[in-house]
Amino acid sequence: MQENSLCPCGSKQVYAQCCQPIHADTKQAIQPVQLMRARYSAHVLKNVDFVIATYHSSCQAALQAEAIAESVDSHWVELDVLDAPTPKNTEEGYVEFKAYFEEDGQRYCLHERSRFIKENKEWRYIDGIMPEENIDPRLNQTIAKTKIGRNDPCLCGSGKKFKKCCG
Repeated sequence: MQENSLCPCGSKQVYAQCCQPIHADTKQAIQPVQLMRARYSAHVLKNVDFVIATYHSSCQAALQAEAIAESVDSHWVELDVLDAPTPKNTEEGYVEFKAYFEEDGQRYCLHERSRFIKENKEWRYIDGIMPEENIDPRLNQTIAKTKIGRNDPCLCGSGKKFKKCCG
């Protein structure tokens, strides 16, 4: 990516002044939203190593490198940060966002409220939840009663068909 190009995170800043410094040194992410934007940009730029490195160590992301690489390999097209309050606790922060990607001519949305915690004085992604409106009502049924067709939306909330996701 050219240094004078706009940053993929959608900040309307040039990459060299936005996510690139964080890609070079994660200590540059002063707020969780900065790390989250840099992680999104790393997805766009196919920088799997950065995504893995910015998981909290308890996630053992290196053991999931293949699955993470597959996620990064999607065609990410847009990021919309919905809420990124300044952390009240200096060790934990949250960012709610929608990240859009395209696959097989379809546009999908990953809507998440991500949790970041500090590890060795640096922000790290630890986990996230999907807001209630994204939870598939089939998840409230027992397994015996749940019927999922191959072309039904996946229960995980990815927006993909079950057969292309968890099926």
